[in-house]
Amino acid sequence: MGLVVHKFGGSSVADTDLIKTAAKRAIETKKGGDNVIVVVSAMGNETDRLYELASQIMKNPPSREVDMLVSTGEQVSIALMSMAIQSFGQDSISFLGGQIGVRTDGYHEKAKIIGIEKEKVEAALAEGKIVVVAGFQGTDKQMNITTLGRGGSDTSAVALAAVFGADVCVINKDVDGVYTADPRIVPDASLLKTISYDEMLELAGMGAGVLHSRAVELAKKHSVPLRVRSSFNEKPGTLVCVEDPNKEQPMARGATFNKKEARVTISGVPDKPGMAATILKHIAERNINVDMIIQNPGHSGLADLTFTVPKSDLHETLGVCREVSGQIGAKDVTSSENIAKLSVIGSGMRAYPGVASRMFTALAKENVNIQNISTSEIKISCIVAEEDCDRSLRAVHHAFELDKVE
Repeated sequence: MGLVVHKFGGSSVADTDLIKTAAKRAIETKKGGDNVIVVVSAMGNETDRLYELASQIMKNPPSREVDMLVSTGEQVSIALMSMAIQSFGQDSISFLGGQIGVRTDGYHEKAKIIGIEKEKVEAALAEGKIVVVAGFQGTDKQMNITTLGRGGSDTSAVALAAVFGADVCVINKDVDGVYTADPRIVPDASLLKTISYDEMLELAGMGAGVLHSRAVELAKKHSVPLRVRSSFNEKPGTLVCVEDPNKEQPMARGATFNKKEARVTISGVPDKPGMAATILKHIAERNINVDMIIQNPGHSGLADLTFTVPKSDLHETLGVCREVSGQIGAKDVTSSENIAKLSVIGSGMRAYPGVASRMFTALAKENVNIQNISTSEIKISCIVAEEDCDRSLRAVHHAFELDKVE
């Protein structure tokens, strides 16, 4: 008997009818001979509603209390899911993250899973039950409720799949799978049959909302196959797996954007060893992810340091930067939120010359100004004005012929 982990996002459990539909899919898998763990998010936009309630109470509510609040959304959905499964004659039991020993570090609102206890889940599976687990949450060493950040239910599902040796982790969503670009913006975007962990990791990290980047990272580390498919039809979706070394890869496999980043510039930094390290160390201590770091030599022994951070962390980042700037003698700290990070991704880039030229030529034809550039072996990213984002995405999608990729 195998094991399948099914994860259902908020849009897949937005009302009781959808919860029943999801329950039927889990039961079908159980009747097919596999044990089943179901991981669910809060219903519909419930998490957003809870965050909004917190903001109505105070501008910057304590993170511990925010986690206490927003974690309640999943408690509702796991109970309803377990009831739905039982209403169809299949035994089931629901658990909060803390009840099955999902242990995390102590960073509220963006915690990382450090371990999962196995006893309760294994006992329930041995009794023939479908186990329903609240995604997005766990508890730290002090038993404080913590959450994993937006999209964290994907991470919960993959972590459970890894710990219990699942044959596959099925991410059931409101889309048919992984596309070469957002089909709402690029109508001729192609649905991918397969995509490698590395490519999916880059797409997720650069803003593609179909999967959480930490979930993909975990799946790659533990070799957990991920299948992204629709909750509302029987199409097979997209398999995220190890890249086939014998298959020739197209130049690019996807294009995406991220409008949820902000750019920070610290100007007048003393141009001597250790300055950038000092600044970035203080930011890292706040568990803030920094990307697209550029240091430009200035004049008179001074330099400028520019980088991007999530918009949600901008307020805290600016506070850290102003404090550190005063300590090291930098002159000014500025930021911009009206930006978008545009990325083209593909393992085949390693074998093709002129990839960057093709992207920049496409943007130049659209009269789009490029503000910052970052490259890796399978990715090219640049910062553009937020207002130019959608047409830039369509331009690079066409330039790399992504409508022909499978």
